[in-house]
Amino acid sequence: MKDRVKGPAILGDRGSILVEGIRHRGRTVDVFVDGGGRIAALGGDAGKRFRRDAATRIDGKGLLLVPGLVNTHTHAAMTLLRGYADDMPLQDWLTTKIWPLEAHLAGGDVFAGTELACLEMIRSGTVAFNDMYFFMEEAARAAAGMGLRATLSYGFIDLGDPEKREKEMKATGRFVSFVKGMGNPLIRAAVGPHAPYTVSPEALRWCADLAREEGIGIHVHLAETEQEVRDCLAAHGKRPAAHLDACGCLTEQTVAAHCCWLDRDECALLAARGTSASHNPTSNMKLAVNRAMPYPWMKEAGVNVTLGTDGCASNNSLDMFGAMKDAAILQKFAWNTQTTLPAPEALHMATAAGARALGIPSGRIEPGAPADLVLVNLRSPSLTPLFSEESNLVYSATGSSVDTVICDGRILMHHGEIPGEEEILARAAEAATSLVSRAGI
Repeated sequence: MKDRVKGPAILGDRGSILVEGIRHRGRTVDVFVDGGGRIAALGGDAGKRFRRDAATRIDGKGLLLVPGLVNTHTHAAMTLLRGYADDMPLQDWLTTKIWPLEAHLAGGDVFAGTELACLEMIRSGTVAFNDMYFFMEEAARAAAGMGLRATLSYGFIDLGDPEKREKEMKATGRFVSFVKGMGNPLIRAAVGPHAPYTVSPEALRWCADLAREEGIGIHVHLAETEQEVRDCLAAHGKRPAAHLDACGCLTEQTVAAHCCWLDRDECALLAARGTSASHNPTSNMKLAVNRAMPYPWMKEAGVNVTLGTDGCASNNSLDMFGAMKDAAILQKFAWNTQTTLPAPEALHMATAAGARALGIPSGRIEPGAPADLVLVNLRSPSLTPLFSEESNLVYSATGSSVDTVICDGRILMHHGEIPGEEEILARAAEAATSLVSRAGI
């Protein structure tokens, strides 16, 4: 049996795959993935039926089958800033470290940083991510080369300046056209108005119109801090969610990140508009925003709540297993109840809910679904014993528990091996050192 996949096959063309004898929902099954990248069969007899048809066979003994994870809020290229500025007050962190450094970014930096982010996400079981940053053509090239699903948006910031607004509009339009020209079904464009406090009402309305015309999503920061709420009320006479809604930015294709300082009415508004919320617990705790996303209100209202890591400057990690655990534990602590956000809900947020938010067909394991699959190694002290698959995945597993990752029927990692990893690490380290040197901060 070919239980190892050599380099040339990993990021190349699809081939049929048979995973035999793997644990899934408490039973042992076989999974057959056809040459088109879809799950053709799932069950105890799939191995017997399709063994001769499989170009690659993987022994699933000791492994657990789960849907690929979906990270709904990242700034991927900020991997280059990992550990650069930690343990600082938020405004000092932004104004003295992050923004001055980002002013020196070049396209090559974003390519190297995004490539590194994709490497980290593959290694920790993520198959799709929702990203907002700069030089996004380079981010698109990096994500496409790594074989992941990505929804990418140019970070639109005009600060109320009409001249800057015009430049941002052109940059956004160019990027949307660029992604369409790629013709890669795994790479999608979205519109990325940064936040209500950095984007004028005129620009927010323009972003909403463009998203509607192009049939694409919106990715925006919403109510991360209490100061944002105060400033929005002072400037516009509305709370942030109501302000975004008045500008047309709350839609069924909108992902709103953070949402920590929403009130009950705003949660109901998100639900009414079909807008998804991205909970980023690790980043919010590290930056001390002083309030957890009001998950119980979100759940009560019927909001589609998803999970994100945020960028590596404010989280230091893109490990979605860590995000699941942090989310579940933070919500219990914040609401003083042990039953808030149980493990099955956290896993749903990281998989099916995230896929729904991005409008992609991931997050499910069933015949006809795309093969976006993660094989978790159960031969680990932290995953033994296995009374509950969901509990072990959320509270015990880490990204290092991932053995194999398949995205759209392509094997991106097998037995922890990813082709070209050393070169990617070297490029990213060199880019980070060069960026800090140029900035002189």
